[in-house]
Amino acid sequence: MLLWSLLLVLELFPAPGLTASPLQPIEGSSVTLSCNTRLPSDRATTQLRYSFFKDGHTLQSEWTSPKFTISAIWKEDSGNYWCEAMTASHSVLKRSHRSYIDVERIPVSQVSMEIQSPGNWGIEGQSLVLVCSVAKGTGLIMYSWHREDTKESVGRKSQHSQRAELEIAPVKESHAGGYYCTADNSYGLVQSAVVTVTVKVPVLDPVLSISVPGVLPFIGDVVELQCEDKRASPPVLYWFYHENITLGNTSAPSGGKGAFKLTLTAGHSGNYACEADNGWGRKRSEVVPLNVTEPPPKVRLVNGPHHCEGRVEVEQEGRWGTVCDDGWDMKDVAVVCRELGCGAAKHTPIAMLYPPVVDEALPVLIQVALCNGTEKTLAECDQVEPFDCGHDEDAGAVCEAVLPSTS
Repeated sequence: MLLWSLLLVLELFPAPGLTASPLQPIEGSSVTLSCNTRLPSDRATTQLRYSFFKDGHTLQSEWTSPKFTISAIWKEDSGNYWCEAMTASHSVLKRSHRSYIDVERIPVSQVSMEIQSPGNWGIEGQSLVLVCSVAKGTGLIMYSWHREDTKESVGRKSQHSQRAELEIAPVKESHAGGYYCTADNSYGLVQSAVVTVTVKVPVLDPVLSISVPGVLPFIGDVVELQCEDKRASPPVLYWFYHENITLGNTSAPSGGKGAFKLTLTAGHSGNYACEADNGWGRKRSEVVPLNVTEPPPKVRLVNGPHHCEGRVEVEQEGRWGTVCDDGWDMKDVAVVCRELGCGAAKHTPIAMLYPPVVDEALPVLIQVALCNGTEKTLAECDQVEPFDCGHDEDAGAVCEAVLPSTS
């Protein structure tokens, strides 16, 4: 009777069988192991516990479910698997046969690289992400990124993924060039096509310069404001300011300087600045001061007792010369006196009264000055160019002298 009872216990359930679903898993997929056995109908309520093993290592111990799922299986997980089923009291334990699971690895193919950034370019000082991906491929994939010109590796990563990222930070202008990536999961290295990486340089330090015709800026001069950021990537838009009032703007589609021309008035004295922007933030230059003054007179009285009396000389296009006394009258003298800041016109003497006689190298620039007496400068008067005047006919002028202030 005791032997019969023992036999009943031993035959409580048959040895389990281990099955895998799917039978031929691909790397990265999930696999469900089932430990299959059955209890007789009169012992259907008996609780069994299950354990799962692989090559002598325990995967799951005393699991209440006859199924165990491996969420992601890899090539290196290939091997012999088995299971055990036992009663809760541990009085009966039965083991399955070993089953070999061969995990299939898919070689990498169709490797590609792309730039992960708006506009597909890098911005100097920011981060640049190069993405290497494969259309197919399983397992642990070794990714490597390289410069085309030097073949130098700029980064490596190994991961169970069909996509890997390499961050270059901060990006410099020297990082521009061709790049490619490779991928290998032990079946042979596959290379992507070359991708050109462009690095844009934002505006950092615009510099304003002001070009004047002569040594000093005078009222009536045309000056040119130039703004430049030598490293900024084009196109660049430049704005020009006088005391924070916008004068205008200009663009440099191919890079370089932006320029703005301005005809000076007395109100243009003050501080000037410019701003530049190429899409990554507007930057302002340092302030450049400009002091606009009245231009010096283009007429002078020489060899007299004071600056308001003497031989009349005028300046035209950078050279000085005399004025013929043909038609020279008090209206003309009045204009000369006004231009020099002297007092009222008094006489129209000949220049011979103010020796020495002028050098013959000095030209006669005005034959006849046709002033009406109200002009501010002699240059405003209609003129007849010289054709037959010698220096024995040079004109003179006498104005009331204006004494310097003593206050």
